[in-house]
Amino acid sequence: MNIRTFQPGDDIAQVGIYNEAASGLPRFKPATLDEVRRRCSAADFDPTARLYAVVDGRPVAYVTFQNNGRISFPWSRKGHEAVSAPLFLQALETMKARGLASAFAAYRGDWTAQRDFFLAHGFTQSREVLNFIMDLPEMPTPAARTRTAISPFTLADLPALVNFTPQVPRLPLPELERYLFHNPYFRPTDLFAVRHKQQGYLNGVGLLIINEDYADPNQVDANMPCFRHGAFGTEGYTTKRVNGLFSLLVHDPQVVSPVGLDLLSQAAQRLQETEVETLAAQVITDAPHLVRFYKQYFRLQGRFPLFDRVL
Repeated sequence: MNIRTFQPGDDIAQVGIYNEAASGLPRFKPATLDEVRRRCSAADFDPTARLYAVVDGRPVAYVTFQNNGRISFPWSRKGHEAVSAPLFLQALETMKARGLASAFAAYRGDWTAQRDFFLAHGFTQSREVLNFIMDLPEMPTPAARTRTAISPFTLADLPALVNFTPQVPRLPLPELERYLFHNPYFRPTDLFAVRHKQQGYLNGVGLLIINEDYADPNQVDANMPCFRHGAFGTEGYTTKRVNGLFSLLVHDPQVVSPVGLDLLSQAAQRLQETEVETLAAQVITDAPHLVRFYKQYFRLQGRFPLFDRVL
């Protein structure tokens, strides 16, 4: 067996390997050549982040990883499962050599063979990603008088945001600025803030993304390992764009409910002139106070586990 990086033509082999290896899994969706070629032709495609096991001149297994630490399961053709472990370990060593401190993987919760593989290779399942929806008739009735005024979220608020507890945004300040204020998939005006009534400091921030070209949250498989674009805590991940995505952060976890309801009320007002009928949300269980808020006011739509390992 020889392990090498991506070469022209491997996109064809990759489609065949994945579809052969994963075809029996729950809710399997076949990979297509157009889909893989689109990824391989993207501006940020890194051919050295795709490793292939080659036997007798033929790729029989592959694994991919990203600079954010995400690594795939090592898919292999039937009869060549023995190459999966050494291929996977080579990918981990490559990630470590690049200076990555940790790796993570995300797959459906009912893909048990993948779960067992990661657990057997030093990963732990310490977190989950929860997906929620809320139909507009289910939205809490806003109080006759809001507790605090809603104001725009500005560049001057960024230092306060990164110091929220716990620190949910995953990017350093310069990258977070680009993500929130120069994002091609939502506008800075889609962000809004709640401030302390007397002292004026940032109490919470909300984001509502409205774009009819994005996926309908009622039509997506919420148990698939897809991070939702704009959901706080998924910055830097490969994401799926969902119409009606709502997300929030609060300065003090003890006031998540009142501040969150103020932000949710603002989202409801912004939806009045749209045809959006369902809000979507996503939260990683690293932030239990946010989990409590979404569980109280939204409906759980689906979930998937995250597997982590220190490199």
